[in-house]
Amino acid sequence: MRSAIFLLFSFLVVISACKEIKTDSAEASKDVEIVTNKGSIIIRLYDETPLHRDNFLTLVEDKFYDSILFHRVIENFVIQAGDPESRKAAANDSLGEVDLPYTVPAEFHPDIYHKRGALGMARNNTPSRASSSTQFYIVQGRVFNDSLLNIAEDRINSRLAFNHVVNDPANKELSVVWAGLESDKSSPKELARVIAQLDSLAILVKDSLPRYIIPAEQRNIYTTAGGAPHLDQSYTVFGEVVSGMAVVDSIAAMQTNPMDRPLEDVRIKEVRLVDRVQQAPRDE
Repeated sequence: MRSAIFLLFSFLVVISACKEIKTDSAEASKDVEIVTNKGSIIIRLYDETPLHRDNFLTLVEDKFYDSILFHRVIENFVIQAGDPESRKAAANDSLGEVDLPYTVPAEFHPDIYHKRGALGMARNNTPSRASSSTQFYIVQGRVFNDSLLNIAEDRINSRLAFNHVVNDPANKELSVVWAGLESDKSSPKELARVIAQLDSLAILVKDSLPRYIIPAEQRNIYTTAGGAPHLDQSYTVFGEVVSGMAVVDSIAAMQTNPMDRPLEDVRIKEVRLVDRVQQAPRDE
């Protein structure tokens, strides 16, 4: 899903109904180990985002992620995986356009954000901000100063205004056109024209909407440990790395082609449940 995470280019529109998924409490109390050919990453899923937690655990139980590639890597930003087509992809194949035919409703929580090590779900451009069924990313991120955080905060508010506009019943006709153009990508000029119209409407309402302010505690993390603050309020974070950030860093540093795919395949060998581990320092 190359365009799924703010800078991401876009992927196949999926069915917006989320299938019912339930996970028992024993599974939910485990950590998840992502075993790759570059080392292991252990993640902890959040109970505050139960839809995403249970969806991910179901995929793990079904062995969905086994043999899948990290197909999109951007240093100081994210590493991304979850396209089932990547299992048998040739070296120059374009990846990131496929997942399973359902989405997961967005789950935003005021205390959960895109700090270094955050686990999030990619998505396509829809008014609901619903997540991909399978494509996830791990934030490597970078350290921001206060000035850059102010810019990120303004970008968040601009996107919230855009989201307000596309969900406003008064703009339903234009929003439907936008969603259709985002889906088929056959008319890029027309898509750009419609987005410009929606952007103009968003500018008009932006100052009248409640302003999102990055909380002080989160600012402190972004200015010390780092992350990707501009993704907040747009993409669901549903877990974090508790061990293996050095592996994330090594993957993020790999050479990539123009589509951000690593020149050397980074393959997930297995994803499995493990007993909870002691959380490592942020860089380990």
